[in-house]
Amino acid sequence: MKARDLVILGGGAGGLVVASVAAQLGLKVTLIEKADKLGGDCLHYGCVPSKTLIHAARVASLMRRGPEFGLPACEADVDLGKVADHVQSVIERIQVHDDPERFRSYGCEVLFGMAAFINPRKVQVNDQVIRGRRFVIATGSQPFVPPIEGLQDAGYLTNEDLFALRDLPRRLVVLGGGPVGLEMAQAFARLGSQVTVVERLPHLLPQEDPEVADALRTQLESEGMVIHVATTVERVSRDGYTTLVGCSEGLTLETDALLVAVGRRPVVEGLGLDMAGVVHTEKGIPVDRRQRTSQKHIYACGDVCGPYPLTHMAEYQAGIVIGNAIFRVPKKTDYRVVPWVTYTDPELARVGMTEQQARDTGIEPEVLRFPFQDIDRAITDRETAGLAKLVVHKKKILGASILGPHAGELIHEIALAMKTGANIGDISATIHAYPTLAQVHRRTVNTFYGKKLFSPGTRRLVKWINRLVP
Repeated sequence: MKARDLVILGGGAGGLVVASVAAQLGLKVTLIEKADKLGGDCLHYGCVPSKTLIHAARVASLMRRGPEFGLPACEADVDLGKVADHVQSVIERIQVHDDPERFRSYGCEVLFGMAAFINPRKVQVNDQVIRGRRFVIATGSQPFVPPIEGLQDAGYLTNEDLFALRDLPRRLVVLGGGPVGLEMAQAFARLGSQVTVVERLPHLLPQEDPEVADALRTQLESEGMVIHVATTVERVSRDGYTTLVGCSEGLTLETDALLVAVGRRPVVEGLGLDMAGVVHTEKGIPVDRRQRTSQKHIYACGDVCGPYPLTHMAEYQAGIVIGNAIFRVPKKTDYRVVPWVTYTDPELARVGMTEQQARDTGIEPEVLRFPFQDIDRAITDRETAGLAKLVVHKKKILGASILGPHAGELIHEIALAMKTGANIGDISATIHAYPTLAQVHRRTVNTFYGKKLFSPGTRRLVKWINRLVP
């Protein structure tokens, strides 16, 4: 039986970060991954393939938009098989960074197979039993498939098989108006599918500011997508090659393919967590601010413990684990400033509180807005849809929502301001290069100062100064 300093279950983003650092520091590390490749969901079925597909779809959209730029229109003849090959080539290029031999060169043992605890100090994988001083559970999440009548028999797609499609469906119904559903819906619409989105709640992206989410809906519908909100899917059936999606209010949708994107659930089954004495529920593994489970020598990070199912949060939590499990420093998580992005076009980026969330805490915020249609760089690029929205209290930024071109890049200036305690005056005083999209930040905060600058009181003061001072 092997004895190891650190045993990691899961070879996704969080597990790989911990394994890399621990092994290079000289610890005896074993990394166990149930799939046949490292990289996790993000590399193979999530962030990487989806963003690659989204960009390919954007290129197809730009080809059609040639006349907007004084160029001829060009209708893209989409071969989804070739697009899928392109997506796979990008995965393979990034996969090099997650090559098992790279980690083995650090001294990390890499094993493939399903690992399960047999007691709080031991796991079994294949025919091996491994004893560890400390453990990290980083098994991620998987698509949640709701118990809809007939769904299993009719068949459906999730993000785990969507990118393997070789033929473009003429019609596609997407269940779920969250980030994954909307990103894939728009991508397939731009590639040529007739796309319908069904969301059971009153707004798309229910975690986002409703004003901004509704603005995104308007943009998506302008591209030809059909969107049904406050609509529940009640049953699914097959009629030959057609899938029938029966919804509330008597609505029936006919489609050639059905994508289920209604959320994710943590992977906790089959890990032997009861044998390890690790408290868990169907919502995941509860951890403290040091990422420790109910067994203090067993840590967890990433989607399996939440609270944010985001790759960058798995990497952040892995850093917390490294501090506590390796350096034995009581490092704690801080979720006050967490940015995230929905990669539609335009992108929707968010950090901190919405205006309603601020009010729910008893704060009456100042809300500042500025449209991209008045940003010169957005005009030159013909990407004027969207707005920046800041939630401010006593000149401090409580949160921001940005719907616009490259919003995922733009959000980080606001995140840094919030993290460092800078106020909106600091943003206003910062010189922003012209013409850039980042000018939207300065223009947004200057709507606050503009009210004061051109107020009747300021006008009287200026007249008084000019009378007294020659």
